[in-house]
Amino acid sequence: MTLDEKLKNLPTAAGIYIHKNSAGKILYVGKAKNLRNRVRFYFQASRNLDWKTQQLVRQIADFEFIVVDSEVEALVLESNLIKKHKPRFNVMLKDDKQYPHLKLTNEPFPKVVLTRRVVKDGSSYYGPFLPVTLARKTLNLINRTFQLRTCDIEIDGRLPRPCLEYHLKRCLGPCVKGLCTQKEYEEAARDVKLLLEGKNKELAEQLEQRMWRFAEEDKYELAAKFRDLHRTVLQLADQQKMAITADTDIDIFGFYRENQRLALQLFTMREGRIVGRREFFWEDLPEDDTFDASEFLGDVLLQYYSTDFVPLEIHVPQDFEDRQPLEQLLTERRGRRVKILDPKRGRKKELITLVEKNAKIAFEQRFRVLKPDSEKALGELQEVLELSYFPERIESFDISNISGAENVAGIVVFENAKPARSLYRRFIIKSVDGSNDVASMHEAVLRRYRRMMEEGGRLPELVFIDGGKGQLAAAAAAMRELDLEQIMLVGLVKPPKRHNEISHLLVHGREDRPIPFDRNSLAFRLILQIREETHKTAVEFHRKRREKRDFTSELSAIPGIGEKRKMRLLKNFGSIERIAKASLEELRPFLGEKAASSVVEHFDRQRSLAKSSTGD
Repeated sequence: MTLDEKLKNLPTAAGIYIHKNSAGKILYVGKAKNLRNRVRFYFQASRNLDWKTQQLVRQIADFEFIVVDSEVEALVLESNLIKKHKPRFNVMLKDDKQYPHLKLTNEPFPKVVLTRRVVKDGSSYYGPFLPVTLARKTLNLINRTFQLRTCDIEIDGRLPRPCLEYHLKRCLGPCVKGLCTQKEYEEAARDVKLLLEGKNKELAEQLEQRMWRFAEEDKYELAAKFRDLHRTVLQLADQQKMAITADTDIDIFGFYRENQRLALQLFTMREGRIVGRREFFWEDLPEDDTFDASEFLGDVLLQYYSTDFVPLEIHVPQDFEDRQPLEQLLTERRGRRVKILDPKRGRKKELITLVEKNAKIAFEQRFRVLKPDSEKALGELQEVLELSYFPERIESFDISNISGAENVAGIVVFENAKPARSLYRRFIIKSVDGSNDVASMHEAVLRRYRRMMEEGGRLPELVFIDGGKGQLAAAAAAMRELDLEQIMLVGLVKPPKRHNEISHLLVHGREDRPIPFDRNSLAFRLILQIREETHKTAVEFHRKRREKRDFTSELSAIPGIGEKRKMRLLKNFGSIERIAKASLEELRPFLGEKAASSVVEHFDRQRSLAKSSTGD
């Protein structure tokens, strides 16, 4: 059936339509109260379309439609299809993360990590936490107090000795036989589960019973441990507030736009207080005269609340066409009446204005200043990697060589998302012949952390490895030799033939779950900055080594120039090019008359040969 025939037979019912290109790829998904009127609009000669829609129309080769019974059903189906296919011409909410949750993993020896993805993997999820800092504080308390492990290694009790976390009393040490039985570890995990479920009173009673039991058995050290745990749990009970318990929860949206760029802010209000903020950015919206703010808001809210907690009230800067069916849909999801309001006056309007003011500031920072918030970037990185701790110190490794020659490693250090250049290190790879980046990475990581442990240096919370599975496995083997398996290793994988980019991340121990690279994320922008700094450090050191090698080999051909004179020339002239251009008078102070004459004569002959070979 041709396009014209399809257009003639379109129904007038509500539904969704799907535009495709000649290869069958989905370009756009839309909803309509009347499919016939809406879809025909794209193919009318008299239509007045914005630039982006004109580009869409040029590529449409076919379309499909699905009839539904109501506008609510159309909203749900449109949202699901957009999320599944991510069509190029739909307005995409690029940061669709949920509020943070704490995840108690489903393993024989569970651990707790911070995550924004809730999936059906058998683990227990708790949250959402508001504000985000409460989730991090709770996680730190769990690690410090209940001492669940934070590493990704397989626990079989065969390790010869525990890692540093055990000695710092931040882990029970289940990886070493005799330090902690599985029963003792499971008891600690059950305590954490009660804490996260909000059963603080029940947990406090159990901890108090254990305290008295150990005291009666004259095990005073254990009794003191459970006494401190009992106090901590009682204190936390007064502070712990989760969004799921709030009755006066409101989300407030505002945006600021210039041309095709837009910054949108979301403030979350719980129990009458603003406790959280989210930011979203777009760079490819329609031009001023064709931008439809009403349609934009409807699309954003539909996508956002398909993944996130639904409040009882949503305040927006203006009304939009699908407000009523969206209210009905969100009411069904929440189980209580949800209102979407566009306040015109009073306190609620003032809050909208405040959010819009913050959106303008965010716009300036994103598109004009481009200085990301360090703490926010690191917090986001912690969530992306599902780290059990805040990554204050990050180190990164890269290998540089040409066909195995002048094989070197560059190591950079970032503290609180800022480069600590005084701590950078450069290694000459000594044990590897030829071009073998995997073996070179093993040597670099082993030497780096063996020396740090010998000198008592501060270890990082996170290590990036520039490379794929091979380099990551080599780095992991080195860390295993040093009993540093608790430190997370992440491989930065480059796409084929595009060595200046990152396609995805590989977390050691989770290589089967690669993390796609997202350039719109603060965390990934930080990763890219660290990777570029590491690559630059390694390449610059390699280049210096190569120049020094070329310098040495060139001067070795000149009679009377030994190692000491080579080093003297290198120190005073810096490069072979400057020596070649130097006069007898310039060279004489460093070499003496005879040797200086030999150098000048050598480079004069080189220039004469070069001229004759080119026919000059």
